[in-house]
Amino acid sequence: MLGIVFALAMVLATLVAWKRPDRALQVATANVAQTLCADVFVSGLAADRVFAENIAPMQGMHILLPHLRYAVDTAQRTVTAQWRGRFTSVATYYPGYGCALPTMTPDAATLQAAREVASLAATSAAPVVNTDPAIVDALAHAFAEPANGPRRNVHAIVVLHDGKLIAERYATGFDPNTPQLGYSMSKSVVNTLLGILVRQGKLDMQAPAPVQAWKAAGDPRGHITLDQLSRMTSGLDLTEDDSGFDPVSTMLLLKKDMAAYAANAALRIPPGTQWEYTSGNTLILGGVLRDTIGGGAPGLIRFAHRELFDPLGMQHVLMEFDGAQTLVGSTRIYASARDWARFGQLYLDDGMLDGRRILPAGWSAYVSKQTLDSIYGSGFWTNTGTEADGSHIIAGMPGDAYFASGMNGQRIVIVPSRRLVIVRLGSTLDPPNFDMRGLVRLINDVSAAVH
Repeated sequence: MLGIVFALAMVLATLVAWKRPDRALQVATANVAQTLCADVFVSGLAADRVFAENIAPMQGMHILLPHLRYAVDTAQRTVTAQWRGRFTSVATYYPGYGCALPTMTPDAATLQAAREVASLAATSAAPVVNTDPAIVDALAHAFAEPANGPRRNVHAIVVLHDGKLIAERYATGFDPNTPQLGYSMSKSVVNTLLGILVRQGKLDMQAPAPVQAWKAAGDPRGHITLDQLSRMTSGLDLTEDDSGFDPVSTMLLLKKDMAAYAANAALRIPPGTQWEYTSGNTLILGGVLRDTIGGGAPGLIRFAHRELFDPLGMQHVLMEFDGAQTLVGSTRIYASARDWARFGQLYLDDGMLDGRRILPAGWSAYVSKQTLDSIYGSGFWTNTGTEADGSHIIAGMPGDAYFASGMNGQRIVIVPSRRLVIVRLGSTLDPPNFDMRGLVRLINDVSAAVH
């Protein structure tokens, strides 16, 4: 979700009582508690730094700040956030698993599965240092803070060329072992797990989504395909506007069964006719993953590691689930910067790994194909589409580039023509583009250096 707290603050300033500001304030404190919990206990950062980088600078946040309080309890592994002594939210950290609000508390079997896979993680080596002046300058510029405008707060950059790790750089407090929340890059992981099930013959992206709530005779939602959900063209009434009052804000921070909540939405327009980005689509897909794989959250954790993370060598992955054991694949998957790079390399290699096919042949082309007139593909953003004049939508970015993208500038960029995978992670609070201009320069500077 993009900027939920600052948008909420702006809305609250209008005091529109009929829109339930009490609910919006509960959403706000839940978001603060969850954000702090993730960065403090999973990524190992100081709470004051997290608050200063990720929360306080949000536009309009000054309205809430005078009465917003938070407390970190390291013994209990909890973070509590309150506004005016009310609207209290508590997020709890579970080692090897991640953080959870009370509606998302994992059961013992889920925690056991998470601990099992976490115990297999190896320790990564020290950062790779590239002494090529052009590469050094490219990374230095990407990390440099602009003279004017929002801070970049870049946390990590990793560069792969022809599958080889050629350069990386980390901010203070981060290293190759640090799990970092991917936010909406998590959607690309959901798409990948769907792809594995397609390769196994268990799902068909062009078939109606197997959602139990839509199976009644005459229900028009029963015609929505997995492809339409993954391409954000389902037509469901699941607005995501970051106001704190929208259905997606309620779903992600207040609901126990997110997939059921999203699947209960009415059809607003015919499926496949209009692109509209909403995390609700991804939560429905998370429910499909859970039901198709079987075994609830423990089953999905073991499946994802066996079929995807372990073969790729992704050693620091954590996945969070809702209270109904649905993967919160819209926003709640962590991985280290190197892990995210390995994930991108799988797509550069069209789903192949050491002669083994992980994803169906042509899956990379499928996810990077433009959806209608948007800049979105299937679970990935893409620059492969063109404007009316023939130019690519993101000026300066290679025309075959596509990328996983998350709030605050989390990006995995795949450039087939240049055999590049570039990961850029940070806390860049300038929505909606999150330093896209800096990312484009990084791509082109690195490309020039290696070619």
